[in-house]
Amino acid sequence: MSVITVEKLRHTYSAGTPFEKVAIEDIDLTIPQGQFVGLLGHTGSGKSTFIQHLNALLQPSAGRVLLDGEDINRDKKSRHDVKWKVGLVFQYPEYQLFEETVFADIAFGPKNMGLSKSEIEERVREAAHFVGVEEQFFDHSPLELSGGQKRRVAIAGVIAMRPDVLILDEPTAGLDPSGCRRILDNICNYRAETGATVIIVSHNMDDAARLTERLIVFDHGHVAMDGTPEQVFSHPQELIDIGLAVPQSTALAMALREKGLPLEGAIYTHEQLLSAVKRAKGVGAC
Repeated sequence: MSVITVEKLRHTYSAGTPFEKVAIEDIDLTIPQGQFVGLLGHTGSGKSTFIQHLNALLQPSAGRVLLDGEDINRDKKSRHDVKWKVGLVFQYPEYQLFEETVFADIAFGPKNMGLSKSEIEERVREAAHFVGVEEQFFDHSPLELSGGQKRRVAIAGVIAMRPDVLILDEPTAGLDPSGCRRILDNICNYRAETGATVIIVSHNMDDAARLTERLIVFDHGHVAMDGTPEQVFSHPQELIDIGLAVPQSTALAMALREKGLPLEGAIYTHEQLLSAVKRAKGVGAC
């Protein structure tokens, strides 16, 4: 497992040109091994730039990214090797499927790691199991699959490298509710069985509230909030002010409070809302 430490991280696009733009600045974070982290932020807040630094796809304009105390950008070999330890799944990863078969697509990463044929086969079957891709599809073209199945194959291709850190950028974007649930369940199962760190970028506040144990909120290239879901969603108006939504339960609780119902505590799940309403009405929580 791996501990990620980010020190004074800054990234500037098109530096020294009229189009210069500071995307992230002065980011200091530590993400312990095994933590489930949600990254929140409006479009252009810097969260996607940030995650691309965690496996050296982007190199800092200033600052450092450390993995277990070692600078991942210290040399070319370090930048290459970190990609096996920190797996990044881009938004709409199914558009990056390019091999002739599902098996070959999942095997692409392990093959490039120089593993033996038997080890590659083992990892492909293991990764397919984690994401719910049945082996009967191994000989099919990825193009024959549904959108949800393509997404799972793409995620399996990263999981097959057995990364210590799995980063996913909007993994449920564009999927129907059933597909969303399956993808998120797959991710949770992978973390539960491997102990891997999971970092997920999401605009779905209900998923973020339900799944993660830590939320990091980006705003204009800076970290605006960092804490547990309870700590972050106890400041709903601040989230709204920086252009974010809040969980449905939080929004409803805000509306009820405006109507005069004295709801106590941070509310960001349906269960918390129900209990708070019963307490306020003197019914007693279940």
